[in-house]
Amino acid sequence: MATSNTIKIQEVSQVTPFSDSTTEFSLPLTKFDTLWIKFPPVERLYFYQITDLTPHFFHSFILPDLKHSLSLALLQYLPLAGNLIWPPDAPKPFIYYSPDDGVSVTVAESTADLNSISDNGIHEASELHPLIPQLVTSDDKAAMIALQITLFPNQGFCIGITTHHAILDGRSSTMFIKSWAYLCKQLGEDLEEEPSLSPQLIPSFDRSVITDPTGIDMEYVNNWVAYTNTRSLKLLPNIVPNTDWVRATFELTRDDIQKIRNQVLLIFNKEREEKQEQFHLSTFVLTLAYAFVCLVKARRQDDDREILYGFTADYRTRLDPPVPLNYVGNCVMPHYFYATARDFTDENGVAFAAEKLSDVIKALERGELEGRKDTLSRLMPFLKALSEGVQGLSVAGSTQFDVYGSDFRWGRPRKVEIVSIDRSGALALAKSRDKTGVVEIGLALKKQEMEVFASLFVDGLKD
Repeated sequence: MATSNTIKIQEVSQVTPFSDSTTEFSLPLTKFDTLWIKFPPVERLYFYQITDLTPHFFHSFILPDLKHSLSLALLQYLPLAGNLIWPPDAPKPFIYYSPDDGVSVTVAESTADLNSISDNGIHEASELHPLIPQLVTSDDKAAMIALQITLFPNQGFCIGITTHHAILDGRSSTMFIKSWAYLCKQLGEDLEEEPSLSPQLIPSFDRSVITDPTGIDMEYVNNWVAYTNTRSLKLLPNIVPNTDWVRATFELTRDDIQKIRNQVLLIFNKEREEKQEQFHLSTFVLTLAYAFVCLVKARRQDDDREILYGFTADYRTRLDPPVPLNYVGNCVMPHYFYATARDFTDENGVAFAAEKLSDVIKALERGELEGRKDTLSRLMPFLKALSEGVQGLSVAGSTQFDVYGSDFRWGRPRKVEIVSIDRSGALALAKSRDKTGVVEIGLALKKQEMEVFASLFVDGLKD
């Protein structure tokens, strides 16, 4: 299962925005940002397969174009080249950019087998850690993104990105990678002018679209200071214990999801013949419900134990007025709840989970769950419980992001991984690279749990 992955760091440099004439500026954090200022960073890997890629071709052609297009992308995403800072006289952190700022880019070479390390099978979770760059943080300053480009000689390369959760949510970080890829692809087209972004990829950093008349942003800042007993931008350690974990990817086809939907509807019809309730049985809800049940069963512990479950919702289209889809920052809010393991392990466990998740989404659509002052204070006991071993069921990523659409010019990614799920215990969702209607589910678990999960996942879909 383990594969050799010796990493040789070849270069660490700073890429700055292309021909920037801006002197300096600052950008405030919104309530959706301050909620996440202490969370561990989000780490993603994009694997690109190029057969017979020599070190000479990589360093002479691919790497220069990646750096140049990154510089062009940062000109459009200028705040990302800055830092998150928290001066002593500032009530809350803010983004600050000066002309000397840029993004740290590490260039490395790996001895690992790219095919093996990026397939769907079970692997040691630690195998991917050397491919991820570290985000530098201190009490009063934090980098917002860090990048690592790793060559696999004669196989391809991968791009690792680590992002500060208070600066970028999943939609924003994916949009940044797509913008970088879009500009890099144009470099190979011999254009007379410098590449430019398509309209849908031009970012908006307009913080005025997020209203906060009651000062929820400061409520969250004060909650964090009280919770950690310190005024610092240093991030929390791992949310869940993750020693000796493995990772793997599973798939649900369109037929699998329809089968789960039919099973859930059959139970609902038996229990609610007189109630004509409308359930939100989307692919998202059904995927989570099925995976959550398999995860609880795979733990094989007391059915009376507590389970923490839920998801993080995107509010861009749910606010009034709506926030533009090209808004870069955070516009997400977590929604988590307690249940008992028995609720999931019962024969109607998938229906239970689907109904509860459906109820939350319907409440979101009615506008009942917009960011509240007590969101973080309610979340903190959950974080403490997770650190003490309570099983948490949550999700990272989305099938809406189209992460496999990031083509830098050498083809779409062979595989995209959210490495940081082994920090949070979340499952990772993505739309399949090649298969229409198929959902990828990435997991990081203890080895024994992963083996049990794999068996439950397959057996539960048999006729």
